[in-house]
Amino acid sequence: MTIVDEPPPRSLAWSIGAGGCVIVAFAALLALIWYSAATLFLLFAGILFGVFLNALSRLLGQAIGGPYVLRLALVCLLLATVFSGVVVLGGATIAEQASALTTTIRSQVGTVKGFLEKRGIDTSFLDPATTLTGGPATHATTATEPTRSRAPDFSNAGTIASGTTAVLGQTARILIGFFGAMGNIFVVILLGLMLALQPKIYREGLIGFVPRRHRQVAAQLVDDAAETLRRWLLGQMTTMATIFVITWTGLTIIGIPGALVLGFQAGLLTFVPTVGALAAGTIIVLASLGSGFTAVVSAFGLYLLVQFLEGNILTPLIQRHAINIPPATLFASQIFLGVLFGLWGLALALPLIAVIKVVLRHVYRERGAKPEAKTVAA
Repeated sequence: MTIVDEPPPRSLAWSIGAGGCVIVAFAALLALIWYSAATLFLLFAGILFGVFLNALSRLLGQAIGGPYVLRLALVCLLLATVFSGVVVLGGATIAEQASALTTTIRSQVGTVKGFLEKRGIDTSFLDPATTLTGGPATHATTATEPTRSRAPDFSNAGTIASGTTAVLGQTARILIGFFGAMGNIFVVILLGLMLALQPKIYREGLIGFVPRRHRQVAAQLVDDAAETLRRWLLGQMTTMATIFVITWTGLTIIGIPGALVLGFQAGLLTFVPTVGALAAGTIIVLASLGSGFTAVVSAFGLYLLVQFLEGNILTPLIQRHAINIPPATLFASQIFLGVLFGLWGLALALPLIAVIKVVLRHVYRERGAKPEAKTVAA
């Protein structure tokens, strides 16, 4: 009978200190994630773009073969050509239809507002004058006091300086927002290109941070997560393109103005499941209000048909081999991440949940493969 020496019990003070250090480290990690959430989501978007380029390069390799770098260059050239063609050839059409669509939606919002006011519903909170003056605008004038337009007094230097400061401040905010958005797009594209150009180097570098005894499991986890994202992205792009074509064609047949823009936004918003579909449907219905009752009913029916095709045919057929997340779980995750992190969390909820699902599956599988049982040698 061999007696196994057990390690001496740890002191209570050491256990309390170790537990406190773990709690502090976990709280610091949560604080870091919270304050750098926008940057982390930006990096995750770059990773998604890199996975997308890698997936297209692999598909091209199955068709024509050749070196990976050459296939990646062809994919980038094809994407750049398509984007340039859309901007050059369809830019004027898209701008014209977008302007007409904006005018139509504004007109219909005004019609809805007048309909509500006739029935005694206060809509003063929708009046821009309310926001500027702090109260409802006064429209009534007495017979003895004629209506006089008050011209701005430019003789006061303070008034001129104040107006100039407001204009400059508004211009600065617009420029900062524009350059910020362009900077984010540049970061996503550049990071995606670098990851897609040398995926093996970054994969091995990431696995190198894992202890040696767990590297095999980590490598399998990274490969499974990348494959899940790759299949999901290809399926999502196929679904978005299909929704765009169907919506554009259907709205053109119905005769809704701005069909190209409406189809484009419907396909683009398909990237955000559930919430994106609701937003796209609302915009389509608002845009069809100016074309008559028949057009509204037809547009709404087309929207229901598109959502039926997406939810019952396209998504199950295309995404069944990629991810399998219940709709209620997905919707709750979108709302939770959207409330916490805004648009980033709402847009990237599905791929993030897919990666978390892969991680949890590997963690539980690893725990099940290594039962914690101690035996005494006899």
